[in-house]
Amino acid sequence: MKEQTTKHADFFRIMNSWAPKRFAYHWDNIGLQTGRFHDTTSQILITLDVTEEVVDEAIEKGANLIIAHHPLLFQPLKQINVDHPKGRVVQKLLKNDITVFAAHTNLDIAEGGVNDLLSDALELKNKEPLEILEQESLLKVVVFVPESHVQELRDALHQGGAGQIGDYSHCTFQSAGQGTFLPSEEAAPYIGEQNEMTYVDEKKLEAIVPKKNLARVIDAVISAHPYEEPAYDMYPLENKGQSIGIGRFGVLESPVSMKAFIETVKKNLDMPCVRVSGNIEKNVKKVAVLGGSGEKYVSHALRKKADVYITGDMTFHAAQDAEQMGLTVIDAGHYIEKIMKAATKEKLIQEIPAFKSKVYVSEVNTDPFVFM
Repeated sequence: MKEQTTKHADFFRIMNSWAPKRFAYHWDNIGLQTGRFHDTTSQILITLDVTEEVVDEAIEKGANLIIAHHPLLFQPLKQINVDHPKGRVVQKLLKNDITVFAAHTNLDIAEGGVNDLLSDALELKNKEPLEILEQESLLKVVVFVPESHVQELRDALHQGGAGQIGDYSHCTFQSAGQGTFLPSEEAAPYIGEQNEMTYVDEKKLEAIVPKKNLARVIDAVISAHPYEEPAYDMYPLENKGQSIGIGRFGVLESPVSMKAFIETVKKNLDMPCVRVSGNIEKNVKKVAVLGGSGEKYVSHALRKKADVYITGDMTFHAAQDAEQMGLTVIDAGHYIEKIMKAATKEKLIQEIPAFKSKVYVSEVNTDPFVFM
């Protein structure tokens, strides 16, 4: 039997399922940067940025796939000048058959992505997006099943991605009824006989499903259902599902002093120091956080009545304006997004356990700033 090989495209599908392409901002350049979709994957290196030092690390580890947060090719290249750092990186990648894939703003927005990781590291409760970009569409799936297979179908709904409400899974409503059908001569009925009207005591199972999971749910239902032709219905709902957006807003379990919270930020986000503007004598309860360059979202933090806003790349006047409006800002730097490296490794090996020993987190520090 031919040994099953894992292709780069298999990992791309995992990343695109976690951080769908449609989440990315229109100006972003995500996905394949260099290389090929269908090469067999040997080892994987996870990095925040793709620098020449990172490529050298990949070569040393025998990795032929790099998964990065920041796109290597963010602006269109007008030339590949190998005397230029960017050109040398591209040349070295191509020469060593290393493929690069980037998940950027889509991973910032995704559930469990960069901003969730940052807010979890800061132990925020009752999280919600700092800015909502869309509301998830929900449907009701209704499945009719003989009483003997109710639990199998409830499990199938769950496995497909239905019946999840908050922290509760397997959420369904069931009611009793009687199903009827008349199998034709071409049918192979699980219950009943050809050309005879059949009456079956059945249960109607109802569950809510996000639209994105609908195809997977139907496949799971058909696979688990004992009937040759399962009966099911789908209804659109006016209920709004999960809010999808950029940044996160949440609250601390109990208020702490701003000075104590600043130390928590440094410790939990693994940064030696931070820049702070605004009042550092007040207490903190409500917190906004956005990884990367977040000065454009100061107004969103203010609308949420945040006590403090953690982000990076604040400029002088933006920080000054925030201070004047009563918002304390902790500029922890763009490099706090490095938190995605370990989480991405965990995601990949969770989906393809055979790669547990073949996924590496880059040890190269790509932060251009040195703290003296």
